[in-house]
Order: sequence, then C-alpha cells, then structure tokens
Amino acid sequence: MGQQTKYDVIVIGAGIAGLTAALHLVERGLKPLILEADERVGGRLSGGEEIKIKDWSFPSEHGVHGIWSSYVNLRHMLKRHGVVSEFVPARDEQWIYRTGNSVRRVPIGRMIRGSIIPAPFHYIQLFFSARFWGMLTLRDLLSIFNVWSVLVMALGIDPFVEDQPLEGLTFGKALKNWGPAFRSLFFGLTRNGLATDPDQVPLAGFLAFLRFYTLMRRDAWAFEYLPEGGGPVCEKLSAKILGLGGEIKFKSRVMRMEKNGGWIAHWEQDGLPGSDHAPFIILASDSPAAGSIIKNSFPADKFFFPHGLGHAVIRLWFDIQPRRGPESGMFSGDFIMHNFFWLEKIYTPYKQWHEQTGGSCIEVHVYGPREALAQPDAILITNVITDLYRAFPELKGHLIVPYLQRNAATHTLPEIGARGTHLGIETPWENFYCAGDWVRHETPAFFLERACVTGMEAANRVLTARGSETWDIKSSPPPEALAAWIENLMMKGRRNRRKRRII
Repeated sequence: MGQQTKYDVIVIGAGIAGLTAALHLVERGLKPLILEADERVGGRLSGGEEIKIKDWSFPSEHGVHGIWSSYVNLRHMLKRHGVVSEFVPARDEQWIYRTGNSVRRVPIGRMIRGSIIPAPFHYIQLFFSARFWGMLTLRDLLSIFNVWSVLVMALGIDPFVEDQPLEGLTFGKALKNWGPAFRSLFFGLTRNGLATDPDQVPLAGFLAFLRFYTLMRRDAWAFEYLPEGGGPVCEKLSAKILGLGGEIKFKSRVMRMEKNGGWIAHWEQDGLPGSDHAPFIILASDSPAAGSIIKNSFPADKFFFPHGLGHAVIRLWFDIQPRRGPESGMFSGDFIMHNFFWLEKIYTPYKQWHEQTGGSCIEVHVYGPREALAQPDAILITNVITDLYRAFPELKGHLIVPYLQRNAATHTLPEIGARGTHLGIETPWENFYCAGDWVRHETPAFFLERACVTGMEAANRVLTARGSETWDIKSSPPPEALAAWIENLMMKGRRNRRKRRII
C-alpha cells in the first residue's frame, strides 16, 4: 500500500508546460507540487542573473522569444491571468544575405504577412520587390519548380496530425536542388523559426514548421515580443500557482520514479536525496531530462525522445545606432550568426538606456553547425563581430562591450519518432502523463504554444480521473480558404492512392 501524500499531483519541471499544467490544476482546487532542477522557474523562457554594463543593469534570459499569432492558448492564458498587459508588435523582419564579400538585404516580413495574394501563394509577393530580384541567380529561377514541389508536399502532408515521421528524409536533402538564394532564404527561415541548425532538421519537422508558421495563413507570420522578456512572465505564473496553494521545490533534480500504490518521485538537492509522493505524475521537463528519468525508472529502451540542442547568444553594446531598419531579421549565406534583434526597439530596460545614451544593443544567435559552436568564446565572439561589421559597417569603432551566453542542449529538435515509440500525453503507466514541446500530440503547434497545449491536456487527464471539470483548449487558426481547398484536394488524392494500393 502506498504512503500517505499531501500533494494531488507531482509536476516535474517548471517550464511553460509544467507551469501551465500546475496552474490549471490549482485553479480547480488540486494541490500540485512542482519539482524544478534549476533555481528559478521558466525553463527555456526563464530569466537569469542581470548583466552589468558600466552603471547599467540589463535582464539576462535564454534569448528573445517571438509570441506568434498562432500561439492562441498561450496568449489566452497570459491574458486571462493579467500576466502581460500588452505585447510589443514586430514591425518587420529583414533578410541579410552574404555571398563572399557581397552583402544584400531585403525586408521580407511585411511583404509576406501583408501580401495581397492569398495563402499558400503569398510568397509570390516577394517577386514584386526589386531588392528581392537582386538576390536571385539564374539557378534560383530555374529551380522554382523544385521550390514549389516542396511547398506542395507541406500542403499535402500534416506530419503531426497524421503521426507521419517520414523516417530517413531530411530538410537538407529536400532542398538540394534549389537555387542558392532560395535555399539560403528557407535555411534562414527555418533557423529563425526553429532555433535550430537546418542541417539537423528532419523533413517531417520542416514540413510541420512551414504549415504552422507561414504556409497556411499570411497572418501566421505575425508575431510580438514580451516587453520585459520571459523571466517576469514565468515569475508571475509561478506566483499565481503559489497564491492558489501550489508548491515549488527548486534545485530538486528528479532522478527516477517509482510506482508504489501512488507515485514516488526520487530527487536530489545539493547532492542529498529526497522523495515526494502523489497519486498522479506529470513529466514536463525538457526532452533530454525526460528521457533520462524514464530510462532510469522503467524498461524503456524502445521509446524515442527528440534530441536537445544548444546554441549561443551574443549581445553587443554600441555607443551609436546603426542605419535605420527593422528591429529584427535573419542572416543567411556566409554569415556565422543566424538572426538578430535590436533590443532597444523591443525591451523596456534597453529602451531606457538608449534614450539616455543614444546607444544600441544587438542580440544575435548562433545555432550551429557544431564546429562553429565548438569554437572558444573569444574566437566565436571575434567571428561574430567581424561578420556584424560586414552587415553594419557604420558600427566599426563603436563597440562598448560584448557578452556571450551559451545555452544548454535542451532546445527541442522537431522530430517525430516511429509510431508507437514517441510518448504522448498518456503513457503506458497508469496516472502518468507527459507535457512539453517534445511530446507527440496532434496539435500543429510548436515550442511555447505546444508546451502550453500539452500542459493543459495533461492537466485535463488528471481532472478527468478526479471527476473535475476540464479546460477548453483552443484550436489553431484554420488555413485560409484557398490553402484549405488545395490541402483537402491533395489529402483526398493521397487517400485514394492508398486505397488503390490495398486493392
């Protein structure tokens, strides 16, 4: 017989998935315990120690996060609890493309989301720009059919809904026949959207990314920023949980779980062991940690866990502003860095610093390849600064200080495991559920929205088992009419072909 418990549910991990699950449980009167390995909440959305630059302090975090228009459940949760009063709208995104010593740029964000051409053909709007034509080569024009064939594939295959891993097929192979500019553009879009080196992206993840972030709707491209960053958002969510009777234990790294009537979570804190008990478990950690916990607890060699990836964030402070342009964008081609954000155009503390000093601060991300990330800090920073001066030569001689932050390999590579191997919300173990952006689920959502949706789904499983009222989960915005018609036509054709093969 299991031991007496004082918690209704143990939630492992205090990222967005764990906070979402715990918040929706505690709002229904249950008492969750969150076990968090770190010393603060938030996971990949958490804040960090402040960055001290002369007499100024700036918030540190994992990196700038876009809150996309299709993040409907996350937005609703933040709005319902008054966590964010208003977001900072993204105005435009610039594509900066380098080949050798040639650097060209074109604003693409406004053109795509403001296209007069309906989805899925809205990318044609780019051809109305003389700057965009200046990016292209004859090889690009000759490869337009190859580009369209991959976009058509994304219209006709929904990897998440169909549980279609497309094993052995990769993003890089799918784009091998594209012209250099088109290939570079979509490599840049993929890096920007997935925060991942495209060479590592499976084709299923790329197709799902295209569908969710851009292909099915023009306004799917629209996004906003958190005005204070992710740290305050997570702190406010955790305060709501604590205020309603939940509990959080920090620096409590769960090592394994045990079923003994109820569930026992065995953890370590500062090298000392401990355990807690509850009838239900929600595993809401990142994918590498989840894989380690599951394999330490059960015979689980057959289960698939998406890879975790690390990346580097570099912030550079200057005593002047660069040329006028959008607050964000992406680098592609021969650049070492992959996207950028002018922080004084986004975050309040940086805005205040700019107003008093006239300076600027750019955040750039490096997602790979592995040999780039393996460079020593000084060499990586030097290479980034050199590249940045190629894009913004007016900044030469005006650098105040650089700051490099390496994020742990916990970012989820968008992969789908073979059928029957990729854990979903429900698991083979009774009263044991999973949540997180790595969890198999039919929602098309990615990252923060996927973490939120699966957190709510896991909470609903517990509430159903307890006979309590569940929460409504909002569907992702539907495709535009033309995109939906083409999608239905293609999927109907695929179904008919499968039937003919069976016959």
